Amino acid sequence: MAPSHVVKYCQRGLSWIPVIFINLVVCWSYYAYVLELCIYTIPNTEEQVIYLVVFHVCFIMFMWSYWKTIISKPISPSKEFCLPKAEKERYEREEMPDAQQEILKNAARELPMYTRTASGAIRYCDPCQVIKPDRCHHCSTCDQCVLKMDHHCPWVNNCVGFSNYKFFVLFLAYSMLYCVFIAATVLQYFIKFWTNQLPDTPAKFHVLFLFFVAAMFFISILSLFTYHIWLVAKNRTTIEAFRAPVFRHGPDKNGFTLGFRKNFTEVFGDQKKSWILPIYSR
Repeated sequence: MAPSHVVKYCQRGLSWIPVIFINLVVCWSYYAYVLELCIYTIPNTEEQVIYLVVFHVCFIMFMWSYWKTIISKPISPSKEFCLPKAEKERYEREEMPDAQQEILKNAARELPMYTRTASGAIRYCDPCQVIKPDRCHHCSTCDQCVLKMDHHCPWVNNCVGFSNYKFFVLFLAYSMLYCVFIAATVLQYFIKFWTNQLPDTPAKFHVLFLFFVAAMFFISILSLFTYHIWLVAKNRTTIEAFRAPVFRHGPDKNGFTLGFRKNFTEVFGDQKKSWILPIYSR
């Protein structure tokens, strides 16, 4: 068998394949739209300029939010949630679950946390050796606990959580806008392709595939974007939508909601003018 570190490096390399695929598709779409459509196919200069300006605005916002989602490192629990050295040694020596829980209860007494496991126990992560804050979950792919973890997204090769959830939602929104703009502006030339009104050049095949790819990605992203906007409105994560968080009084799927307006503010920040920009705003 291969050494564990070799397997780990191979897994890390393979995890970038979806990201590389998305970037290759985007690079092709840029080439096909800018050169094959706008430069080689559209005869009207004014139409070329308008299309290129709007396209580049959509392209920049789309790629900006996408890469912010990728490079934003997941945030782990702070040091106050780590067991003190003496308590950690006691916890590891104990074999009885009840005794371990007593140690965790004493350590968590002053911590700002309200959720429990399904059995009512303190949430503790053995691999990270930390008491889990509310809405924190361990990601086996990232091998760390992530604050307000929503899910691990293979398309960005990163955990979507507290540090980048806003960027992820904006990435979905701008990718939809990018696809809609391409499909809408390519449509008339797509129709001309089927009616044999386009010159017989390689550009016509790029026009054909541009429309199909843009429409396909838009349809697939629309449902995901709608779902995450619903989650933001309810102040839930994907994990909490499937399994309600357990509080001291029991499970409560609405346990974290603050009202529609404040739920959006919690994700996008206090200043509305910053909501549409992929920058930290809270």
